[in-house]
Amino acid sequence: MNKLTGKVGSMAEMIELVRRTPEIMSQVTHWHTIPPREARYAEFPAGLHEGLKTALRDRGVHSLYTHQAAAFREAELGRHVVTVTPTASGKTLCYNLPVLQRILHDDSARALYLFPTKALAQDQVAEMQELVDKMGARIKTHTYDGDTPPAVRQVIRNAGHVVVTNPDMLHAAILPHHTKWVKLFENLKYIVIDEVHAYRGVFGSHVANVIRRLKRICRFYGSSPQFICASATIDNPREHAERLIGESVALVDDNGAPAGEKHFVFYNPPVVNQQLGIRKSSVLETRKLAALLLKQGIQTIVFARSRVRVEILLTYLQELVKHELGTKSIRGYRGGYLPQLRREIERGLRSGDIRGVVSTNALELGIDIGQLQACVLNGYPGTIASTWQQSGRAGRRQESSITFMVASSNPLDQYIVQNPRYFFERPPERALIHPDNLIILLDHVKCAAYELPFEPGETFGGEPLEELLEYLAEERVLHRAEGRWYWMEQSFPAQNISLRSAAQENFIIIDMTSGARVLGEVDRFSAPTLLHEEAIYIHEGVQYQVEKLDYDEKKAYVREVNVDYFTDANLAVELKVLHVNREDRDAGLERQFGDVEILSKPTIFKKIRLRSHENIGSGPIHLPEEELHTSSYWFTFADSVTEKRSVNEMQVALLGLANVLVHIAPLYLMCDPLDIRVVPQVKAPHNKKPTIFFYDRYPGGIGLSERLYEVHRELLAEAKRHIAGCTCLSGCPACVGPIEEVGLTGKQLALGLLGEVEA
Repeated sequence: MNKLTGKVGSMAEMIELVRRTPEIMSQVTHWHTIPPREARYAEFPAGLHEGLKTALRDRGVHSLYTHQAAAFREAELGRHVVTVTPTASGKTLCYNLPVLQRILHDDSARALYLFPTKALAQDQVAEMQELVDKMGARIKTHTYDGDTPPAVRQVIRNAGHVVVTNPDMLHAAILPHHTKWVKLFENLKYIVIDEVHAYRGVFGSHVANVIRRLKRICRFYGSSPQFICASATIDNPREHAERLIGESVALVDDNGAPAGEKHFVFYNPPVVNQQLGIRKSSVLETRKLAALLLKQGIQTIVFARSRVRVEILLTYLQELVKHELGTKSIRGYRGGYLPQLRREIERGLRSGDIRGVVSTNALELGIDIGQLQACVLNGYPGTIASTWQQSGRAGRRQESSITFMVASSNPLDQYIVQNPRYFFERPPERALIHPDNLIILLDHVKCAAYELPFEPGETFGGEPLEELLEYLAEERVLHRAEGRWYWMEQSFPAQNISLRSAAQENFIIIDMTSGARVLGEVDRFSAPTLLHEEAIYIHEGVQYQVEKLDYDEKKAYVREVNVDYFTDANLAVELKVLHVNREDRDAGLERQFGDVEILSKPTIFKKIRLRSHENIGSGPIHLPEEELHTSSYWFTFADSVTEKRSVNEMQVALLGLANVLVHIAPLYLMCDPLDIRVVPQVKAPHNKKPTIFFYDRYPGGIGLSERLYEVHRELLAEAKRHIAGCTCLSGCPACVGPIEEVGLTGKQLALGLLGEVEA
């Protein structure tokens, strides 16, 4: 401890200070220490170009980590490869070395790099350029994205050895204009896909189809590129990479990189009402821990699960540390911020001018943000894989680091924080994609037809296309001539298809405080609950009230305000079964998987006071109903189970069980908790029986509810264990829900229901 400043001098002292603070340690349910890991090295491969060896030695690299050498070896053998190692383990060299090796030996060779975000792409270009500059080689590496000036674009198309872009740009700007990229496609030797684990759900399903289109165009120009992929740790990396690219891949997962000592602390906020099982707010406890770290001079990243929480935490922390650090040293970072602002924050983190950042999972990916020392997670991020990714942003340079995971009251958080073995001993989740989702597939068949006519008998990702092509011809989108299918519409299909969501357009937020400026954007599914009129929208710690939402034009007009509350909206959901695809019977219930129609409508919003989080008012929301056709898994209770209970008891039991299941389900899925929804119906319209539905929150479904159908027994057993293990008396937010929702018998009724359907 520095006697003059009163601050700790190192992470070891900070960790000791935490251990000596009873107020913190009394809430720690588990402290897990991962010892430092020594590096394991391999000699430079025998055939590695001398220029590369010299450049690496100039950077202080005299040998490779074992996984880097293995990835180079697989690539040199001509195999598609996926390297799977933790954050900050040097995966970049796994693809840069084989690519540069090939270009150094063959100047005509070209490579295409895909990163999920523009920021990550720019980061990686800088790293490759440094290596190229040290070699003094004439290898041209360029970023091609929405910020690339038109004058530079032509140079890149004609002369870029390595073109670095993102899937959105490949989808909308490169593939539809492939005739301008002949030199790239004729000579394409490598396609690099980094952060493969990020391509899951709707985004991954779209990207798999973009890759199908990319391979189709490569075949047209006579090239057959090799894929080199990199991923953070997931349960099914080889299977996921193969599904994404449609090829067999070699797996490299023997991590040789070193790591500093890592402390992982599970922190459960104190109970403030034992009978009701109510705990102190996780946001307020996160604020306390993050403020302690920041005031001690520890550069800290705080992750929150939603935009609203990011902005609330940012407001709290800026207020708490403004005298020691100044408000500009603590910044927010999330989707919806404009690119220029995000780049400024990234630079500030690398230089150390910014001492703290509060972020959504936008900073989960491997953007270089420097030497952060601590991480505070406000709530469980939803998956084991994401938790390790977020925690890995601290201690990236082989130093000690500490991560606090502050549990919220929801059942998933409480399950994780009270079952540390589940987290530390279980492999990360499976990444799921569904590229043959009919809506997504149809969109990309249109794009592919615009790019090149379809030949007779041609498949797309292994899928026969005759029916789809005939349907598009009937819709006068395609025209058939001499057996081939040609695009005939005037429009350009890719520009109207978003890869990031099943919704086609985002809502733009316009600040009217002084003039009109674009503040940010929100996806279509979130807009009704975040941007309804009178909603409080928070951006960079500043509050704005929505004065008008132009739903048809997808624009929200806001004005700066200063109020002591934020808003939270309720959504009413109506569900109808359209078709049953799979079914089975277990003891006491019937489970099914099929297609459903969802009608959802925001109803009211609540005003919640900052800091105390009490409800101080509400108001109606006047917005149209949204319709969604998607896939669902549901289970129905047999008459023998329901006849013993009154309608009211059954309603309470179903609600309590649904409250648990909606949070337990993501344990089996690599998805955001909001990607899967749960609806209990005491008398479902299609069978007049008590039923609980899970549905994918995307048109056509993306495989989430089908996966839950398959792990049905495990899911219910886990729900029963969690409810029985909860320390509350009658029910609480950490299990079946608060007493005001489920009454004094909610916990007992839900357990009784589960007890009768055990196989």
